[in-house]
Amino acid sequence: MIKSYPSIILMCLVFSFQSFAQDLKLFKLADFDLNGNVKTCTVITAYGKEVFEFNEEGFLIKSTTAYNEADQDITTYKYANGFLLEKRMESYKDNVLDEASSMANFYEIDTTGQKIIKEQIISYDKEFLEQQEFIFGEEDRIFKIITSHENAVDETRIDYTSFKNERTKTRFTNGVIEKSIRTSTKKSKLKGDQKIVLTKDFLDGEPNKAIEQRFDESGKLIYEELFLNDLVKSSFASQEIHLFEYDEEGILKKETIKQKNAIATKEFVFQFDDNEEKNWVKKIVLPDNTYTTRKIEYYPKLEIEESQE
Repeated sequence: MIKSYPSIILMCLVFSFQSFAQDLKLFKLADFDLNGNVKTCTVITAYGKEVFEFNEEGFLIKSTTAYNEADQDITTYKYANGFLLEKRMESYKDNVLDEASSMANFYEIDTTGQKIIKEQIISYDKEFLEQQEFIFGEEDRIFKIITSHENAVDETRIDYTSFKNERTKTRFTNGVIEKSIRTSTKKSKLKGDQKIVLTKDFLDGEPNKAIEQRFDESGKLIYEELFLNDLVKSSFASQEIHLFEYDEEGILKKETIKQKNAIATKEFVFQFDDNEEKNWVKKIVLPDNTYTTRKIEYYPKLEIEESQE
């Protein structure tokens, strides 16, 4: 979930629904709805806590899911000149590293000709899991991914098309469509320009589910509609609509959920810290009266300035 989205990220770094699962992505502060010179953000959850650590440039360098003192999942990232070199995912049970479920991702980039980024995934017990080659084309966009498993090689093609004010990104694996993302702009004198993103998921080449999202001029999510494929009508049928409202400062205040003839509402109350670039430290959801708390630590300004010199 991205900045200005109504929900807080509590997962171990899954990719956004708007991106392709195998696309390369570097996580930064904005992906966690954080501002300013944040060093660590600790989120208290029902199952334990999530701890996100960032470097002075705002890149995520470590995430920890702590279920208790002895059971933790830890992911670390290493960079060089803004390029991801290494990602390690380690799982600890009773304070002992589980080598079978822990793995390392190593990256190397070749720009001598056509830009290619190679990723190798190896488990801690030395088992080769997968290799991927991300091949770039025009506008520095990935257009092909070659994935090598133990007994197979898969080829993924990503097509980019434009028509009037619509841009579509479509993913095919071994010739079978998996996902498409269409982005367009709706102009309105009263409401301002809106960005509309329609994402469709396919299962075995057949339509499965879809989501339409609309964003206002400031990038805030204001509308979301979920669809499932109706096998009888052979078309997508609306399942649920979410409407989001914000206050004058752009803070989420209300969500309305519509399902057929039922309507439910949620109201949000945020408490912010006193940092120069404020971040919320408590989020209360009414009428459920549930809440999420975050503890945020910042880099001293002097330390940030020295790192940028």
